[in-house]
Amino acid sequence: MLQRLLLLLTFILAITVMNSAQSWDKRTWPEQMWGIGLSMRVASIPFSTEEKTVGTVVPMFWYRGEKWYMRGIEGGYRFVNAGNWRFALIGRMHFFDAPKEYQNQLQGDNIDWGLQAHYNFLGPIYAEIELLSDVVVTDGVWRGNPSNNIRLGYETETERISFNSYFELKNKSENYNSYYFGLNQVKVENGTDFSIGAIAYFHIISNFHVFGAAKLTLLDKNARNVTIVGDQATVSVNSDFHGQVFVGVGFSNDPTTMPKKKLRNTAYIRVGQGFATPSTLSQILHFDATPDTNNNKLTSIFYGQPMTDELFGLPLDIYMTPGFTFHWPSDVQPASFELGLAVKLYYTIKWPIRWRLGAGEGLSWVNKVPYMEANSLAQKDYKPSNLMNFLDFSIDFNIGDIFGNEPLQHWWLGYYIHHRSSIFETAQQFGRISGGSNYHTVYLMWNW
Repeated sequence: MLQRLLLLLTFILAITVMNSAQSWDKRTWPEQMWGIGLSMRVASIPFSTEEKTVGTVVPMFWYRGEKWYMRGIEGGYRFVNAGNWRFALIGRMHFFDAPKEYQNQLQGDNIDWGLQAHYNFLGPIYAEIELLSDVVVTDGVWRGNPSNNIRLGYETETERISFNSYFELKNKSENYNSYYFGLNQVKVENGTDFSIGAIAYFHIISNFHVFGAAKLTLLDKNARNVTIVGDQATVSVNSDFHGQVFVGVGFSNDPTTMPKKKLRNTAYIRVGQGFATPSTLSQILHFDATPDTNNNKLTSIFYGQPMTDELFGLPLDIYMTPGFTFHWPSDVQPASFELGLAVKLYYTIKWPIRWRLGAGEGLSWVNKVPYMEANSLAQKDYKPSNLMNFLDFSIDFNIGDIFGNEPLQHWWLGYYIHHRSSIFETAQQFGRISGGSNYHTVYLMWNW
């Protein structure tokens, strides 16, 4: 019944798309502010451990629309943007710094959600207030660890450099301190951290950028005095300060050129049906994949928002593509859903018909880890993670060119690999995992 309902909804969506084709064809898609990068984050470990620092690889994304935005490890929806005032609902990645060997079991990295108020005054000087909380599950009980930020900063931007420096006060609740500094073992009273930080972006050439960030935090006295006595060891916070540094490279708009008012590429909707395989990504790319004997399947729908139609002068169509994926129930897994967000690049070859090669990179979150993934990770003694890196490799062909039919010029038939992984144990936010899951997926895409 559920499968029929989903297929019906997909059919209704397709009819709606076709009925609206005339108005969509007239739409102009301007170039967007976009970016994708990869950074190395190094942070101090505040606890009494042999390791003093920990490093992780962090994918980063940038996008600036009328309402929605992404900025490195933060994203949100600005529902008020008037004059000097901005109000937004935001989410920001929260890192929990522990030695590498414990990160897979701890998986303390999280996302802080909440409300941000921003006010610009005296030119580049701004003030921000944030009311935030994470969401954690302890012994099957959902709870939040609230915190509030007050920030005073200076932000400036030129053609080559963007720079932001700030002072920050972070008021942490008792729940927050007890969870992150008491390791959910001892009660730690609320307190206030003091931080200074800076973020800088440098345009090198064309679409190539480098960036860096640093933050130094003086921990509150309650967090600094934590001692946790366990059965096998005693752990304490042995540092007054916590520091972190990001250094990375990325691809983004060329600030020395004017944004295009009309792009060659247009938006799309892509509906796919996927079939699991226990094979690795390497085996799939070498045409050596085997089928899943449990017949696990998924159905995905992705929207493609055009960002630009060239990179380093090459005709590459670049999209920001959010998606929803439904994992069908089987004998070994319940039904679950997956939310994804990626930057996708397409290169079009026009001989003998139009066909495209695509590659996407982004993030994927599932409410329940699929069987294929959980099983493969259990064999390696890994604890699975709901949040993972997402890769999307595709090839598609223009249906109108195949049949010589003008009305079908907007339609593409293709295949993509739906891949979740965690960057070979280098990313603490993905649980220091090596491995993931793969699905062969056929799709129908409609460009307008």
